[in-house]
Amino acid sequence: MSGYELLARDLAACGRDGFTGEVRVSGSPGGTVHLRGGLVVAVESPGAPGPEALLLRSGRIGGEEWAGLVRESGGARWPAAGLITHGYTGAAQLRVVCAMALQDAAFAVVAGSVDGCERGPAAESPPAAVAVGEPPTRLLQDAARKLNALLALPYPVRPERERPAPAPLSHAADRLTALRRELIGHADGRRTARDLAFLTGRGVYTVTVEVARMLGEGLLECPEAPAPIPVRLPPDGAGVRPREPAPLPPPPVAPPPEPVALPRRRPGASGITEAIGGERNGTSWKEFFRLRNPTGK
Repeated sequence: MSGYELLARDLAACGRDGFTGEVRVSGSPGGTVHLRGGLVVAVESPGAPGPEALLLRSGRIGGEEWAGLVRESGGARWPAAGLITHGYTGAAQLRVVCAMALQDAAFAVVAGSVDGCERGPAAESPPAAVAVGEPPTRLLQDAARKLNALLALPYPVRPERERPAPAPLSHAADRLTALRRELIGHADGRRTARDLAFLTGRGVYTVTVEVARMLGEGLLECPEAPAPIPVRLPPDGAGVRPREPAPLPPPPVAPPPEPVALPRRRPGASGITEAIGGERNGTSWKEFFRLRNPTGK
């Protein structure tokens, strides 16, 4: 059974049981699905920006103002009432932001790997919950449809896989949208689409689709490997010496050749034995002189 099938089976069972609590999804990036009466009211995942990040990164509210609203609400993770009261956003806009974050987090979970699911009681009230929940089966089917549409593009990418960089002529391209200008400005060959979504305050699905389209149009490119991070040394080295390369090992020394034993000479092989010590066969010395002087006595 695939990870998606496992998640779909468990969430469908939660819907049939009218479960209220949370389902913790282990994997990469994984996440937590919050349910109320069998309906999904919030999804949190490290793979997608939450409602807070969408508001802060988009410039609707600053960090100091957000911290003030949290203090005013007694430490609430999602100061919805303060956001509306102080005019940072309207009630309808806030509902849209929460619904977008829920669907985007569900897409991030489905686009990643799912190792397992664990059902349990809710540790606390889910932050940024929508008023009317979504059926879990329909939510997962919508996330799967988005993933299939993304993978059908000429240059499909995954939210946490490819690390695009600007193409050489991307900055000179005409008629760039605001999102494309932001993506070109933040893409550096080390950031994924998920990273770019957090930086720009946009949904991870929206950014991933735009990155895929820009790759197809030649505005972005994916280098084979991330650019190395430069290492900065202290001024004038501060006593830091560059590492010297290790010396090469000495070449192997061939062992000396074994001494070649000289052949032993057989006695008499040189002919000397026959000349001075052999048997006296044939003519003797006296007979030799007799032959020289046949008349001598």
